[in-house]
Order: sequence, then C-alpha cells, then structure tokens
Amino acid sequence: MIITLGGLSGSGTSTVGRMLADMLQLDIVSAGDMFRSMAKERGVSLLELGKLAKVDPKIDKMIDERQVEIAKKKNNVLIEGRLSGWMVDGDIKIWLKAPVDSRCNRVAFREGISFDQALHDAKERDECDAKRHMELYQIDINDLSHYDLVVDSSKWDKEGVAKILYASIKALGDKK
Repeated sequence: MIITLGGLSGSGTSTVGRMLADMLQLDIVSAGDMFRSMAKERGVSLLELGKLAKVDPKIDKMIDERQVEIAKKKNNVLIEGRLSGWMVDGDIKIWLKAPVDSRCNRVAFREGISFDQALHDAKERDECDAKRHMELYQIDINDLSHYDLVVDSSKWDKEGVAKILYASIKALGDKK
C-alpha cells in the first residue's frame, strides 16, 4: 500500500506520519526531512531555503522527483510531504489541516521561538510555497478536493489523529 500524507507546516504530518508508519509497519519517506537536510547542508533556515527554491525550481523538483522514484520502487510506504498527494499515485491520499494558530503554537514549541515569530514565518512560508506550487505545477495547495481524507489535526492529540488515520486505512484495506 502506498499512502500519501500532506499538510502545511505545523499540521502534524511529520509526527503523525512517523507514528502511522510504525503502526502500519511501513517505511516512511519525508519530503520535509529532505528539505530540512538540504537547508542544513547549505547553512540556511527553512524559510531561506524556501526563498531560494522560489528562484531555483531545481530544489523543489529534486525533492518531488525523489518521492516519485521511491514510491515506484516500494510497495509499502508512507510518503509524507506537502505535494505528495499530487506527485505520487497513492492508494489513499490524506491531508492534515489545522488552523494557523494551532500550527504556529506547535512550530513555536518545536523550534523554541515565539508564537509571533512562528506566525510571521508561517504566513511568509505558506505564501511562498503556494506561489511556487502554482508556478511549477499549477497546483492550488488550498484545493483539498484531490484528497481522499482530510482531518483537522487540531481536534485531537497526535495519538488520536494517528488512530483515526490508522482506522481509515485499515477500513480501506478491508474493503479491497
């Protein structure tokens, strides 16, 4: 089974993705981890790398193509990334959403920054990413009609979200 899991920064895709992959005994491929690794290698922040990607489409394309390559080679994998549901032909395409305040509280805690800084960064990053996705692929990241399942991750804790996704995936598997 190939599962895609997407969401904006702070929606819980990395945390819930790892939990879900463990529950389902799947390998996980994280576009976010690839992006973070690339930022670290270049000695820049995620926001700065996002700005670089705005002028150098090779950055996004490399990460997106890598996800597609891995999905073609593996039968059982969870692909976690903002565009994974658009790039990978998954058996189930999941999107985690959450209000900006909830997302920013999570990011502020995770990164050890103020809420105001997290909010500023999120707005700038979301706008930058949305523009790049539209320019590169004609994808409107706010159009969720492409997804099989959309869950508001602010309504439950991470374990609750993982359990909802697990039950949905298991029900899909039982249906086949």
